[in-house]
Amino acid sequence: MEKLAVFDFDSTLMDGETIDFLAAELGLEKEVAAITEQAMEGKLDFFKSLQARVALLEGLETERVDAICRALPMMPGAAETVAELKVMGYRVVCFSGGFRNATRPAAQRLGIDADFANILHDDEGILTGKVGGEMMFGESKGWMLTRLQSLLGIDRRATLVVGDGANDLSMFAHADTRVAFCAKEVLRRAATHTITRRDLREVIPIARSL
Repeated sequence: MEKLAVFDFDSTLMDGETIDFLAAELGLEKEVAAITEQAMEGKLDFFKSLQARVALLEGLETERVDAICRALPMMPGAAETVAELKVMGYRVVCFSGGFRNATRPAAQRLGIDADFANILHDDEGILTGKVGGEMMFGESKGWMLTRLQSLLGIDRRATLVVGDGANDLSMFAHADTRVAFCAKEVLRRAATHTITRRDLREVIPIARSL
């Protein structure tokens, strides 16, 4: 039986928040990180928080964005976990409320089957502070998960989801195996499994139980 594993990207597959790395380039890391923290705890509307954070990136060169994103650190155990899941017959997918600039090179590096994220708008190679894409809203991951399940013919019983923040709640609603990875309390309450060690290999025995 084919199975589906969906991972959040920032602070799950990747060790950190992409937008914090980008904001640091402009000396705005603290301002952006404060908004991110509130959004991941479910205290701010995700769409509004995303717009507010991306607006602060206006003026950053796209070429520099791509260089930063290619160098992002993966979470310990990420490569081994993805490889093992694929051996087990899982389709492995990444959902991110962050950006395709980061998820695309990571997916290629890790051997992930597909990535879904947002796109930073630029004008002649300079970020405009605008963003669009597939993961703009708090419910986006849930909507995308149900579409993938329908397309692949995989139901919630054969679906494993892994995340860390409030915007992962919508995908948790459509999977029977829900892993909160070093997660905010709001997500831990919705999880079937909780991992507190920053090593994605802790997911492997959970995946074997499906």
